[in-house]
Amino acid sequence: MGAMGRPPLNRRLAAFGTTIFAEMSALAVRTGAINLGQGFPDTDGPEEVREAAVRALRDGRGNQYPPGPGVPELRTAVTEHQRRWYGLGFDPDTEVLITAGATEAIAASLLALVEPGDEVIALEPYYDSYAACVAMAGGVRVPVTLRPDGDAFRLDLDELRAAVTDRTRLILLNTPHNPTGTVLTRDELAAVAELAVERDLLVVTDEVYEHLVYGTEHTPLVSFPGMRERTVTISSSGKTFSFTGWKVGWVTGAPELVTAVRSAKQYLTYVSAGPFQYAVAEALALPDAYFHGIRDDLRAKRDLLADGLTDAGFHVFRPSGTYFITTDIRPLGETDGFAFCRSLPERCGVVAVPNAVFYDHQDQGSPFVRFAFCKREEVLTDAVARLKTLAQG
Repeated sequence: MGAMGRPPLNRRLAAFGTTIFAEMSALAVRTGAINLGQGFPDTDGPEEVREAAVRALRDGRGNQYPPGPGVPELRTAVTEHQRRWYGLGFDPDTEVLITAGATEAIAASLLALVEPGDEVIALEPYYDSYAACVAMAGGVRVPVTLRPDGDAFRLDLDELRAAVTDRTRLILLNTPHNPTGTVLTRDELAAVAELAVERDLLVVTDEVYEHLVYGTEHTPLVSFPGMRERTVTISSSGKTFSFTGWKVGWVTGAPELVTAVRSAKQYLTYVSAGPFQYAVAEALALPDAYFHGIRDDLRAKRDLLADGLTDAGFHVFRPSGTYFITTDIRPLGETDGFAFCRSLPERCGVVAVPNAVFYDHQDQGSPFVRFAFCKREEVLTDAVARLKTLAQG
């Protein structure tokens, strides 16, 4: 068959068309609806952090290619952050890699660590880039489904253990978890760590919502026995500091793991976000009051939207972390999240995202719909008022 006889898109990516976020954001623009679908703040982060980026630009810091692993100031700031919040020690020269957001960190980690045929376990529902990155690496996705249990989603540790085979290479773990808002407990993380050690697995952890936790605490998996040499920890500045467009993320881990990830990363973006790296270094050193303040602000917004969704007739899974709320639409007499989200802008002028897009087993996610609450209070108040029309039929 000639070159034109085959579809242009690599078959590994054939299942990944336009993302649901692009579709729903376009729908929001077309209908003038409030967009609670995509998870980006509608206000910028701290003024002093923005000014640090301007200062770096003007001073000529980062306007040319930064060092491959990231600017030293930011690598040092990342290690100081890990020590300050979690008591973890990393070497800024050999155990930290700066990436184009957590998205590139995930891609580079999977491309580096996974070979064709390797199985990768991921908690379902999962952020859509996970599936695409596993596919690009030639890996085999093995979903372990978080299931609703009362007002939260829970990980079944027996199901996780049963998913591990002789072909399992790594577990891709996201906590605090998008889209369900679940934060794994110390006991759950200890069980994951024991399983990884027992079966000699690597673990890649996506911890971008580490500071957005409510009434509980985030504990890095790498802090558990036996995990230091087998865990790649990923985080980023976008969620913590509300500068999602800067795309500054990082990887921390043992030297051989970070070297492997860097080997893949250097052929993706090579380097990125030069001046922003200096600004993020300053952001990571902000006082505790900043980190507690953004958490408390988002907790209040969570409660505002969660109460409004409850009043509108949804079953609400009040999240312990992230800035998303997952809801069940069945109390509204609906079962198809896709149809519901496509009709919602016309019905009440609000955009949400169907959780089924985050599932391999789409039937498992069908009745669930995700709303983002990282918006200004007046926007959420307006959205709540609009959603109340659903309860009125």
